[in-house]
Amino acid sequence: MTEQRQDILLGTVFAVIGAAAAFKAAAYPGASGGYPMVLGLVLAGLGGLVSLKAFKEKRLDARPLTQHMPRMLLTLVCGALYLALVPVLGFYTTSALVVIALPLVLGFRQPVYLGVVTIVFIGIVWSVFSLLLEKPLPAEIWMRF
Repeated sequence: MTEQRQDILLGTVFAVIGAAAAFKAAAYPGASGGYPMVLGLVLAGLGGLVSLKAFKEKRLDARPLTQHMPRMLLTLVCGALYLALVPVLGFYTTSALVVIALPLVLGFRQPVYLGVVTIVFIGIVWSVFSLLLEKPLPAEIWMRF
């Protein structure tokens, strides 16, 4: 598939997913739909821009969908495990594990950097959802007993 067609197709897919998410979030009661609706609209807008840019460029050279298929498959497996483990372990624990494990699985070998990034990421997520938005996330496993 040519580069242009890939970008048009993927941009359109993301635009549709973003628009659908924004439409669904608009039906949430009260202010709870504001944040996901904005995210959906941003995704739709960026997807539309990718498609429009690709449509105007007319690049006809072919490119592979991915440069490293085994790494893409490992990433998909990690994503599926993440979704499966959030309800079991809790959001923060599972997120911390994925932020550490995914780079390791893909070959990144700087543990100090991974530790710092994990702490900063969890701190930002906690600040945004718990303090700023006051939205509960799935409870941690040790808080359920």
